[in-house]
Amino acid sequence: MDFIIPTNVSHVTETLKNAGFEAFLVGGCVRDLLISNNGFSNDSSISARLEKGNGVKPEQGFEQMLEISESLEKPLNNYVSQEPKDWDITTNAKPEQIVKLFEDKGFKVVYENNFGTVSIVFEEESFTSSVRDVQITPYRLESEYSDNRHPDSVSFSDTIHDDLSRRDFTMNAIALDPETFEIIDPFHGKQAIEKQMIISVGDAKDRFTEDALRIMRAIRFSAQLGFTVSHETMNAISETRELLNNVSAERIRDEFIKIINSDAPAIALFHMKQLGLLEIVLPEIIPAIGCEQGGVHIYDVFDHLVYALQHAADKKFPFHIRLAALFHDIGKPKTRRPGHKKAYTFYGHEVVGARIAQKIMERLKFSKTETELVVKFVRWHMFFSDTESITLSAVRRMIANVGADYIWQLMQIRECDRVGMNKTEAPYRLRKYFAMIEECLRDPISVSQLKVDGNYLMKELSVKPGPRMGWMLHALLEEVLEDPEKNTIEYLSKRVGEFEQLSDADLKQLGEAGKERKEQEEQEEVKKLHVKHGVKK
Repeated sequence: MDFIIPTNVSHVTETLKNAGFEAFLVGGCVRDLLISNNGFSNDSSISARLEKGNGVKPEQGFEQMLEISESLEKPLNNYVSQEPKDWDITTNAKPEQIVKLFEDKGFKVVYENNFGTVSIVFEEESFTSSVRDVQITPYRLESEYSDNRHPDSVSFSDTIHDDLSRRDFTMNAIALDPETFEIIDPFHGKQAIEKQMIISVGDAKDRFTEDALRIMRAIRFSAQLGFTVSHETMNAISETRELLNNVSAERIRDEFIKIINSDAPAIALFHMKQLGLLEIVLPEIIPAIGCEQGGVHIYDVFDHLVYALQHAADKKFPFHIRLAALFHDIGKPKTRRPGHKKAYTFYGHEVVGARIAQKIMERLKFSKTETELVVKFVRWHMFFSDTESITLSAVRRMIANVGADYIWQLMQIRECDRVGMNKTEAPYRLRKYFAMIEECLRDPISVSQLKVDGNYLMKELSVKPGPRMGWMLHALLEEVLEDPEKNTIEYLSKRVGEFEQLSDADLKQLGEAGKERKEQEEQEEVKKLHVKHGVKK
């Protein structure tokens, strides 16, 4: 089995070996190399595979989704082969030896005494590899984790086995010799990768007790890789989940971001629901579980939100769109009231939801910019309803509320909302919205497009303000619409001089003709927009 190792990484391992030390690639980079060699490919979205490939209808719920995912020969979300992002090396050299060796060789070395890890930073243009930072950590053993997050102390070992035994999951406890491609795999991590399973190293409960953030990492890996979490590991997560309360909000946020940005956040959210993690990580969403909506809604609020999020992931929408899709109806449980027949009403849920979303974002220490954007999307996601009665002025007000830069992203959230109801992506109503938004956003055909304006005519050409000036500008606009190359200060100024010689009646006739031409051009532009989006006027 051959692996492609970046030049800079090989240079680091060769330097260590030439100095008489052992050097192995370890952790996520080895896992990713092995996964890539298994030839997994991501040929469709998780939603499509569930429904088309495996006969699972969305309305059957997440319980069956998980059952199907565990029975597949390949996971719902197959891993996309790619070069590992992080390259980690482990060695029997001690930190002081590593620092001296690489400094003597002229490398840039960063050592902050962080559990022995030394970073080698590449700046020389002579190394063509894209890898600019390689981390080297001595073989090490760790003591008790009294804070359920960090070891109380670290000691260095002389054996690779000791180092691998302290790692979280078997797929991450594999070492690879970058020269011989020999694999050291005492915990059968390669077998776990082939079976696409997430299995803890040793006793799962001990691993999560040592570092409770590993609970979130297990869920995150299941979403990123499409691997199934083993029953033993799942049971240990359930038994130790309260330890997540000892982990900082920032660290939980970072793992949560990776989950939301994964290809299969729906599976991760269901795992979190099943294992009782939502009560700790996202307690604000708990009331959505089992909150029936009735009417056209076939899902409860929670399933609707997660399906909306999954659609955003399937479409590769950016993080803030995904998060807004997950939160957009989070205010419904608090605003639910009995409605007509078997349906419920949720008046004002977007306002309540915006407040809840802000609380979540602030609790998880998101930036002010991210918080404001997600809250804005949740607040204004309930826009437009009847395409027959909506006016362009209402569309302009919505654009003003969210900003022209974000109106199309708000439409993406609206799409997620609709698909989260098990409906098509872009029905006539959405297409009509698209056409109206484009109409509001595009620059209207007007005299403002001319290279001269009323101020120029008054100051430079001594034209007096009044009806004659308006007729002149519309007459000039007609000529420019006919031949855009005439839109120069020189030509337009010359024509104004000629217009000054005309009578009011003749000039008015030219101006009215120009105004009529402008209106015709406007209608043609709007017609093109409606044809583009397949809607009627």
